[in-house]
Parts: sequence; structure tokens; C-alpha cells
Amino acid sequence: MKTERGIGLIALIFCVLVIAVFLAFSVYLIRLDNVIRDKFEGNRWDIPAKVFARPLEIYATAPIAQSDFEQELKLLGYKGSDSYTKSGTYVTQPNTVYVHTRGFDFGDSVDPEQVLQVSFTGDTVADVKATKPTNTGIARLEPMLIGGIYPQHNEDRVLIKLNKVPKPLIEALIATEDRNFYKHHGISFRGTARALVSNVTGGKRQGGSTLTQQLVKNFFLTPEKTLKRKVNEALMSLLLELHYSKDELLEAYLNEVNLGQSGNYSVNGYGLASQFYFGLPLSELNISQQAYLVGLVQGPTLFNPWKNPEGAKKRRNIVLNNMLVMGYLDQAQYEKEIARPLNVVSKPSLGNASFPDFLDIVRRQLKTEYQETDLTNQGLRIFTTLDPIAQTRVQNSFRETVKRLVSSNPARLKDLQGAVLITRPENGELIAAVGSTQDFTGFNRTVDAKRQVGSLLKPVIYLSALESGRYNWASQIEDSPISIPTDGNKSWTPKNYSGSGYGFVPMSQALANSYNLSAVRLGNEFGISTFSNNLTKFGVTSKIPNYPSIFLGAVDMSPMEMTSIYGNFATGGFKYPTKAIRTVVDSNGRLLERFALNVQQTIDPSTAYLLNFGLQQVMSSGTGRAAYASLPAELKLAGKSGTTNDTRDSWFAGYSGNHLAVVWLGLDNNKITGLTGSSGALPVWTNVMKQLRQKPVNLRQTDDISWQWINSGTGELSAQGCAGAMYIPLLRHTVPNRADACGASHYQVEPQYIPDTQQNSSQAQSSDSMDNYIRESEDSMDQDSRGRVISSGSYSH
Repeated sequence: MKTERGIGLIALIFCVLVIAVFLAFSVYLIRLDNVIRDKFEGNRWDIPAKVFARPLEIYATAPIAQSDFEQELKLLGYKGSDSYTKSGTYVTQPNTVYVHTRGFDFGDSVDPEQVLQVSFTGDTVADVKATKPTNTGIARLEPMLIGGIYPQHNEDRVLIKLNKVPKPLIEALIATEDRNFYKHHGISFRGTARALVSNVTGGKRQGGSTLTQQLVKNFFLTPEKTLKRKVNEALMSLLLELHYSKDELLEAYLNEVNLGQSGNYSVNGYGLASQFYFGLPLSELNISQQAYLVGLVQGPTLFNPWKNPEGAKKRRNIVLNNMLVMGYLDQAQYEKEIARPLNVVSKPSLGNASFPDFLDIVRRQLKTEYQETDLTNQGLRIFTTLDPIAQTRVQNSFRETVKRLVSSNPARLKDLQGAVLITRPENGELIAAVGSTQDFTGFNRTVDAKRQVGSLLKPVIYLSALESGRYNWASQIEDSPISIPTDGNKSWTPKNYSGSGYGFVPMSQALANSYNLSAVRLGNEFGISTFSNNLTKFGVTSKIPNYPSIFLGAVDMSPMEMTSIYGNFATGGFKYPTKAIRTVVDSNGRLLERFALNVQQTIDPSTAYLLNFGLQQVMSSGTGRAAYASLPAELKLAGKSGTTNDTRDSWFAGYSGNHLAVVWLGLDNNKITGLTGSSGALPVWTNVMKQLRQKPVNLRQTDDISWQWINSGTGELSAQGCAGAMYIPLLRHTVPNRADACGASHYQVEPQYIPDTQQNSSQAQSSDSMDNYIRESEDSMDQDSRGRVISSGSYSH
């Protein structure tokens, strides 16, 4: 009896234990199942924000030369070919290019893959024909990927859909990694048992993993090699197969698998690996290249094509042989593919932005112009204003010119640094940025290098003079020594670069030749507060000191701030915020809203027109005149040089009708360079502007502008050919009412209405006719100004 009770108790305990183990196992399975479903059905990956250049728009009359078009195709990785049957290829003929585009998903719209026939006449697109034309008549190439903004774990991937994956790659993967993938339920019992025995007995560690198990290992588990992890891997594989189809699992695997490392950045998925190893989209790889990528699964480091090219090729050949054995390739295909070279890129670029200075500006503007909560979304597409052709040419020209300057005085200039910014004045778009003469180190001189700007601020002084109505460009201003009291008993005594004054000179001459003394006298007349307020209005964010030396640029500013100031001049009086970002689209195609970037009128357009004339004189007869040795005078360029004390900083800012460029040169340790604005920054500026297609400056002439010949000595109306006569634009209410003796014959008295002729005749005859309002004689002045394009502010000596 006791024996029976003992057996019953043991049986009960055993049942309880079995039930407890079953319940615990069930709870454990449910927990694993929740882990799987939560992660697999949520945001599977932290996708870096992708940053793109502007897409090249192609349409009839577009200002694109055939050479520029072909360069854009090469930057995008298109291959010249004798046919255009495959996407990513193009064929060139005289004056015509056929290109098979890849198409592109902009998030909020999709451009289709198609064939374009683009015809050129000179430097312009003559005609565009497309297999999938649009109503607008505009076709686009996909934008160039210029970099990414990475999650903290530094993983990167290009997500691909299974239906977009080339069939040979899937066949190679199945033949090499899991030939029974479509038959098993997640695990290979034979392979798993073999691996367990080997691991338990301390033998050589082996794999036996199916593709599903590899996915679990990479996606859910840590890389530790323990019995517990192996059991979890098997259980989770079974659960995955229970919930999801083979195609879903295969697509996840193709996007998850690790296929390499580039510095701190992990290369995950076949979409990114294709770009990393071959510089091409996955769809454009040949079978041999696809086989190599499959071979990397067993060891990206071991089969690194740059460190172990022979091992990489052998591994690729094993994969090709597997495809032959499985019947995915016939013998002829196998022999053709095995004979190919690896053809990997010479230098992979993952993690290294193509244009890091520009990308750094994009990062900064994202923080200031967009809400932080929007930027946490995964898979953002950031479309920028960058023109990759302009950026490449500007960058190369900048560094080549700086190199020549260094060679002229290597002892002093060996560490010469600099920065260049190029914008489109009409909308403030930044198209190129270079913040170093060498590789990017994180210090972006376009934004971070705040240095004294010298004479670049003088136009702001002359603007105040023009706005007052008391001065015009022919006005005589004094350029003689001056001492301005400062704090206590101290005073500030500026000097000209030459060391002496020039007496009384026309205002245009003072600006063109950058005289210091006359600028300080004029600035002092209108006051420091007026000067500072204008700088703030024009976009300066740096602190502006309250001492008179700021009239000569004794204030630290960045090239970006100088770009903002000169943008007001180039647009005829409007401030367009400098922007590097056009749009940001999230992974759902939603266009993110940015903080308002308002366009503001900062200068009366008539006064801006007058200032533009003065800046044009800098280029035609002043410190910027050397630019016309390389650039055509028809461009009517406007600009200003800047040099600081002891020639520590060299600046030049100027614009054409469609480009504004600012250049700074100096040493990071702020030592003397010996370079003035004209000898240092101007050659760089000139060569940079030569790289771009320029239009003439042609600010709109308002109704309040009147062009007149003015005697620069007396300020009276004059005429062409008269001594001291200058042909300048004036505000109509400031036109003089007297003419000098030489010019009097060109003007006639405007009749006055006199009701009683007899009573007033003697008085009218005795009055000095030149005291009355004198207006320009249309006939004579038309003859004088024949052939002038006065709307562009031309000037004739």
C-alpha cells in the first residue's frame, strides 16, 4: 500500500514538473514570439537620412552643354556603351545623347525608368524626346547621393524589394547558402544537430544554419556562440516561418545580412553592398558580380577584394560553380562569368560624403529650419540645392589656385587655408561650398571661420550716403587724415593702405580703390548705429562691436555671413536666406514643413541700383579690375575686395547676373599671409567664376533712376567730352538743376506758365535762365548716349 502511494506521489510530482516545464516553455515561446512580432512588424531598421543633390532638369532651351550632361551622367555612375538597352547606360553621338535612365522615387512622386534622346545646339539643349514624356516637357535625371546622416550605431543600408532583386542573385544565394530554403520550416535538423554536437564536444565550431536561422541570428540575437543562443535561434526560426511567408523572410534577409565594413560604418544588405563594392545599383550588376556578393556572406573580411583579391575571386567562383551544379547556369554561361575580373571600385566611399563641407551645412540647417520631432523619422530623403558639376569644378579650381599661391611663397603660405561659397542670388540657393584646401576635418571654414572682413563692409557705408540723397557717385568726398576719439583720452587714427591721403576725390573712385580715410569720414558722418543696424538687417548674426574701426571691417564674420550681406546687393535690395535644402520627405512620402524663410526687402530698389553701379566700378577700374583679364567685360560684374591689418586675411565678394561668390583666404593661426584681397582672394574668385556659366548683371532700372553726365568737380550737370564729366545713375529728385558751362548747350529751359505775359515779360527776360529747372534735351542726349545699355549700369570714361 505504501509502495503504491509512493509511486502515485512520484507520478504526481512528475506530472506537475512536466506541466510546469510545459507552461514555462510555453511562456518562454510566447515571449520569444512577442519579441519576433514586435520587431519584425515595426520599424525593422534605423535607416539613415539620405542627402541628395539637385536633380538635373532637362528641357528644350535648358542651359546645359553636352559635355556637362555627360559629366553629370558619369557622376551618377552611368556607363558609356554602344547601346542603351539597360538602365544606367548611355550612347553619345555628335550633338545627341541617348540615355536609359534609372528612374527615381522622390518620396512624394516617382520618375519612371525611360529612354531619353537629348539633342544639343552649342551649350544649350535643343530638344528632348522621351519614351515616357510628361505634360511639362521636363525630364529629370535622378539626383546624386552626396551622403547620409547616420543613426548612432553607424549601420547603413539601401532597402530593396524582392521583386526588384535580380533573379540570378537569389539563385546564387539559394544554391550556396540554403538549397532547401523553400522546403524546410526554418531549421535544418541535420545541420543543427551537427553544429550542436561539435560545439558541445569542444570540436571545431560549425554552422548549419538555414537562411531563416541566419536572419534570426543577425536580426534578433547577439553574435555570441553559446548553446542557449543556438536553441533560441532554432525556436525563433520556427516561429518566424509560422508567421511569415518565404518571400517576406527572403526580402528581410537580403536587406539585413552584413556584407562588409568601411571604417566605423557597417555595410548591410545587398542594395548597399552593390553600391559599396561596384558603384552601381543592384539591377545593373552582371551575374559574376552578383555571385561575388553572395560569396561575402561567409566572411566579408576574409574575402575583402582589396586586401585579398585572389581569395575573393576563388570564393566568387565557388558560388558560380554552385549555380552550375544546381542548373541555374549552363556551361557556356558559367565559363563566360568565371572569366570576368572582379571589377570592384578602386576606392569605396561609404560613410565619406562626396562633398562634406556642403553636407555639414545641410546638417546645421536641418537643426535650425525643421522641427526636431520630424527629423527623428526613419528613412528621410533630403533634397538639397547642390549642383554637383559646379561643386566639383569650383572645388578643383579653388584648390589649384590656392596651390599656385602657396608656391609663390611656400615658407609663409604652406598652411594657407580658405573657403568659397557660391549661391544663386535670385533665390538664395547654395550651389557649392568648399571649406578647406584639404580633406574635411570637421572644422567648416565657410561657417566656423570668423575673421575680420576688412573693406568688404565699405559698400554699407556708401549705401547710407546714397540713401541720404546728399551724395552721388560723382560727389567729392574728403580722403585725408582723421582722428576719432574713443574711450577716455584715446583716439583712433586710421590710415590708407598706401600710407597717405588722396585729398578730395569722387565717391566712386574712393570705393573703387578702397580708400580708408574717405570711408571712415563718411561712416562717421552717418554714425556707428546706422552702420550696425544695416549689417543686422542684411543678415549678420555675429556680435557687432560699438567702436569706429568697424567701418574698416574690424569685426569677425564668417564667409556665410558675408554671402548674406552681398546677397542684398546682388538682388537689388532683397534678402533671400541662404538655403542648402529644398525639401525633406519622410519614408511615407510626406513633405516636412520647415520654419518660414521669408524674403525681405532691405534696400529701396532704386538705391540698390545706384550701389550696384559703384560695385561695378570696383571691377572696371578699381581693386577688382584684374578679373576682366579672364572674364568678359560684358558680364558687368560687381564686387569688392577686403584686406585686414598686416594682410592676415584676404577676401573677395562679388556677383554676376546669376552667381554670387565669396572667397576667404588666411592661416588658421591668424599669422600674416602677405596677401591682399586683390592678390589672394581675387584670383581664386576669378577662377571659380570661370568654372560657371555666367549671365551679365542686369538689375532692373526703376522709374526713379535717371542717368546723367555730372561734373565731378562742381556737382553740376555736364555732358560727354567735358572735363571731369561722369555718366552716372541718380535718383530723380537729386538731379542737379544747374549745368556747367561745357554742358549748358545740351540742356534747355523748361517753359514756365506765366498768366500775365506783358506784366511779367521783362521780369522773365531778366531772370537767370539757369536758375530754373533744367531738363535734359532729348535730342542732344540721345546722340550722346547712343549705343549705351543704361539698364545694366554701364559707365564710359
